[in-house]
Amino acid sequence: MPRVKVSVIVPVYNTGKYVDECAPSLLGQSLPDDEYEVIYVDDGSTDDTLTRLEKLAAGHPNVQVHTQPNSGWPGAPRNVGMEHAKGEYVQFVDHDDMLGTEALERLYEHATRNRADVVIGKMSSTMVRPRRLFRQTVDACTIENDELMQSMSPHKMFRRAFVEEHGLRFPEGPWIMEDLAFVSAAYLKAERIAILADYPCYYWMKRDDGGNNTRHRFNPRHGFWPNLRTIVRQFKDGTTASDDVDALQNRLLHRLYHVEVLSRAREPEILREDPAEQRQRFAMARQVALEEFPAAVRRGLPAVSGLRAELLERGDFDGAFAFAEHIRGVKARTELGAPRWEGGCLVADITLELLRGDGEPLLLTERDGKWWLDPELLTGVSGTKDGWEVGDPFRMAYAEVVVKDRDREDWWYPEGDLEVALRPVGEGRSRLVASGRLRLDPQRLAGDRPLGRGVYDVWAFVNLLGIDRMVRVTGHDVSNEPAAAPAVTGGRLALPYWTTGVGQLTLDVDQRLRRLGPDTAGAAAANAERGERSLPLPYVVAEPGVPAPLKVTVSALKVTAELVPAADGSTVRLRLPARLKLPAGRHPVTLPKADAPVAHAVVRDGALLRLEGPAYEAGTGRRLLDAVAGNRQVRRVRRRLGRSG
Repeated sequence: MPRVKVSVIVPVYNTGKYVDECAPSLLGQSLPDDEYEVIYVDDGSTDDTLTRLEKLAAGHPNVQVHTQPNSGWPGAPRNVGMEHAKGEYVQFVDHDDMLGTEALERLYEHATRNRADVVIGKMSSTMVRPRRLFRQTVDACTIENDELMQSMSPHKMFRRAFVEEHGLRFPEGPWIMEDLAFVSAAYLKAERIAILADYPCYYWMKRDDGGNNTRHRFNPRHGFWPNLRTIVRQFKDGTTASDDVDALQNRLLHRLYHVEVLSRAREPEILREDPAEQRQRFAMARQVALEEFPAAVRRGLPAVSGLRAELLERGDFDGAFAFAEHIRGVKARTELGAPRWEGGCLVADITLELLRGDGEPLLLTERDGKWWLDPELLTGVSGTKDGWEVGDPFRMAYAEVVVKDRDREDWWYPEGDLEVALRPVGEGRSRLVASGRLRLDPQRLAGDRPLGRGVYDVWAFVNLLGIDRMVRVTGHDVSNEPAAAPAVTGGRLALPYWTTGVGQLTLDVDQRLRRLGPDTAGAAAANAERGERSLPLPYVVAEPGVPAPLKVTVSALKVTAELVPAADGSTVRLRLPARLKLPAGRHPVTLPKADAPVAHAVVRDGALLRLEGPAYEAGTGRRLLDAVAGNRQVRRVRRRLGRSG
C-alpha cells in the first residue's frame, strides 16, 4: 500500500457553501488519491457544514472528518488534524481557499529533494500584493533569509517528524495571531526551508461575505498585545541581541514592528478608525514599542517610517495624524519609453518616482552635508521645525516590475532589477528615482515557463523612504491602442496594448481578448507583395520558432492558417492550406474580428495558386495565366513568370 505523502489539514466552522467551493481543488490534485489525505476538523459548527463534510467523506476514501466542541479559533482544530495525520508532510489549508492542481505533488517533490523541514509555496490572491519572497525558487535557506517574514500565514507544508520533534503546536482558544506564533517557532527551529516560486500553489480567496477580511484581524479583546509580546519574545529567545541595525534579530523584529505596531500610527488605520478608539490603540502600541523592541529596530527604519516611530514613541498622536494625512496623498508615477520587441522580449526603459499630494515630485534637500525630508510633508507635524534628517536615502529602498495574470490572479516577476538613485534637480534638491529596463519574455515569465493563454497587466512596486506603492505601468495618453507591433514568440501571438481608460501596458497572449488585425489594418492594406502559398506580413515581429496557427476567413470559408517565422526571425509569412473548397477566383482573406482583408487568395480548381497583398495588382497576363492554371502546357511559362515577377 502506498505511503501517505501529504496530509492536508482543514479547520472548519460554519463554513457552509465554501466547503463545496474549496473541495474540488483539494480532491482534484495531480498527486494520486492514495498518496495523500484530506483531514477536515469541524470546530462545533451549528449550520449544515458537518453534513456537507460527511457527504464528501462518503464519496472519497482519502477524506476524514473529525469533530470537536467549539474552541473559537483555528488553532485547536489544526492541532487535532495533526494528531490524526499520517502523511510525511502536513499542509494547512483554510476552508475558503484553494490549491493549485499540482500543488501537493510539486511541494512534496521540492521538499523531499531538498530535505526541507518547511516548504513555502507561491501564494496567489485577490487580496494581497505580490511578495518578493516569490521572485525565485530557493532549494534551501534558514531564518537568516529575513524575506521569510513576508509569509507568516500557516498555509505551508511542514515535515511532520520535524513538527513532532520540536513539539510545535498552535495556541488554542481565541488566541489572535496563532499563525504567527506557530510559523515563527517553525522558522527558528528549521534547519532547511525551501521556497517554491515557479508554480502558484495556494490561492487565498476573497469571500463574498467578507468573512476573511484581514482588516478585522486586529482585536485587543482577543489578547492582541499580550500575544504580540509573546511572539516578539520568541524571536528574542531564538536569536542573539545586538546594537547592529542589520543583525538578524533586528531584521526579524522589523516586520513585527512595522506591520503590527507602526500600523497604529500610520494611514490608513489612524485616519480611518474612530479617533477615540485609535488613541487607545496608539497608546498601547507605544507601550509595546518601548518595552519590547530594541532601539536598533527603530534606528534601522527608513526616513518616513523612522519619523512615524519617533512620533509614536513621543506619544504624539496629533503629529502622527498630520503626518499620515500628508503621506496618504503621496502617489507613484511611472515614465515608460516606447515598448519594442528585441530577441523575443518586449522591452522598454522605465522610471519610477514618488509625487506629493500636490502632484509635484517628492524631493530631498541637502544641507550641511546631510539629506533632509521634503518640508512639504512636515507641515503641522510637531518637533520637525528644523526638518527631519533622512540619514541613508537608500535604506530598504527598492523597486520592481511585476506582471499580473488577470484571469488567474497570479503574479510573475520579469528578469532584471531596477536601480534606485538620487537625481539632482538644482538648488541642493534631488529626486529619488528607480529606473532600469522592463523586459517581458513570454516564453519564460511564468516561472521560467511560457505564459498561458491570457491577459497580463504590467504593474510596478516601489518602496522609497519607507513609502510603498503599487502603480500601473502606463505610458500612453490614448488607451485601447497597440503599444508595440504584434509578435510571434514560441509559435504564439503576443499582442501588447494600452488598456481602456488608464492606458496600462498589457500583453495579450494567444488572442484572449485582442485580435490580430484591427490594429494593423492600415499596414495590411498597404501590402503590395505577392507569394505562392504564403505572403509576408511586415507589421508582425517574430523570433525564430515554430509556426503559430491562426484562424482566418477566406471569403466565407473558415480555415486554419499559419504564421511562419523566417529562419532568422526577421519576417513573418502568412501561409494558407494548399487546398481550399472555393470557386475559382480571387478571395479576400480576413483575420478574426477584422473587416478589411490582409490578403487575397487566388484559387483555381480548389487549389491555392498564390496569396496577394490587398494593394497588389495583377496585370492582364497574370489573370490569363490564372484562368488556364490547370493546363499542363502553360505551367512552365507560369513558373518562369513567377520567377521573374
